[in-house]
Amino acid sequence: MHVLVVHNRYSSAQPSGENRVVDQEVALLRGAGHRVGLFERRSDTIAARSLPGKVAVPLLVPWNPAVRRELAARLRAERPDVVHVHNVFPLLSPSVLAACAAAGVPAVATLHNYAQVCPPGTLQRDGRPCAECVGRSPLPAVRHGCYRGSRLATVPPAVSLAVNRRRWWSGVERFFCISAAQRDVLVGAGLPAERLVVKHNFVPDPGACRTDGGEHVLYLGRLAEAKGVRLLMAAWDALAADGGVGVPLVVAGTGPLEREVADWAAGRDDVRYVGLYDPEQCRRAVARSVAVVAPSTWLEAFGLVVVEAMAAGVPVVAAGHGAFVELVEDGVTGLLHRPGEAASLASCLRRITAGADRNREMGTAARRRYEQGFSPAVGLERLVEEYRSVIAGRSGGAEGAPPVTNGNAGSPGGTRAGRNWGQ
Repeated sequence: MHVLVVHNRYSSAQPSGENRVVDQEVALLRGAGHRVGLFERRSDTIAARSLPGKVAVPLLVPWNPAVRRELAARLRAERPDVVHVHNVFPLLSPSVLAACAAAGVPAVATLHNYAQVCPPGTLQRDGRPCAECVGRSPLPAVRHGCYRGSRLATVPPAVSLAVNRRRWWSGVERFFCISAAQRDVLVGAGLPAERLVVKHNFVPDPGACRTDGGEHVLYLGRLAEAKGVRLLMAAWDALAADGGVGVPLVVAGTGPLEREVADWAAGRDDVRYVGLYDPEQCRRAVARSVAVVAPSTWLEAFGLVVVEAMAAGVPVVAAGHGAFVELVEDGVTGLLHRPGEAASLASCLRRITAGADRNREMGTAARRRYEQGFSPAVGLERLVEEYRSVIAGRSGGAEGAPPVTNGNAGSPGGTRAGRNWGQ
């Protein structure tokens, strides 16, 4: 097949799981012999623009006519079998869908977050779950300044969501949800259920699994409120006051809470803040972990770090909501704590570090779960199957696309995820 991947790359100043997923899918498809082209913009280029150019960026978020023309010309010249859209914010815009429609090329889209129903894409406000804009006008997001804490910055994504809602619905023939939990939310918001299928992200095999009991608990990710960093700090302090768990906490990453985390860790023997790790350092740190902790307070649409831990045979302690409830089998491949509760997180961390034999059993089960559901072989099979289904089923545009079923969409994990979100 000939696939054209459309993606606005996030800034390189912050690690991006989405960028990594796109790169890995492209490499996987090419390795299998498919022809894959890239149509990209990079957020890094914004800083080098002139002042008028920077001012113009927000105006192009809802619609970028130059991008539409450029993509349309490329589609006419190359005639790919399918266009795979990932992120279009802020430099591409949903105008890419109009280009695909005009060229008669079917488009699929991976939904990496909740941007189709929530301007910042997080379903969170002030550290708590929020669905005020879901299925409704995005004006509350502007009123609360949900994107980067700014009302002005929230206007462009809110306008884009409002004016392009129907374009997304009619211009995409298959939406790839990266978890059943995410699909539940989007179906509830009114997105066309027959075009929403679950296609979990895959994770490359790290090449080595944990060989002993591990030497630390690891937090690996963005240092932000939504990722549960402050919750983890409170839970770890409670554990330390009660004698600790016998291994240190290693915190790796960067973000808005970096200074706060560094100050918190300074002078402590039970906490090490190591800054931003490169990919190889991340793999080594995961493989040496007693457990990886993912205490997000927002509803994660997937959770790459969870699956990366499972790939290395390491159990996970994760918040019991969002996608985590379908990735982690509580008590089998890891432990789920009550979302937002430091005492529950502390209890799970103590349990997972207390029994070496049970920990190893969970690590073995986690590796088995990875092999069955999240390996490159499984990822390639599901991706190519969906492409072929879209290409074969196309008959006069997205409105003619046949209903699609997916075994994961009705999984028990999806049901639990939806129920947790509703709470």
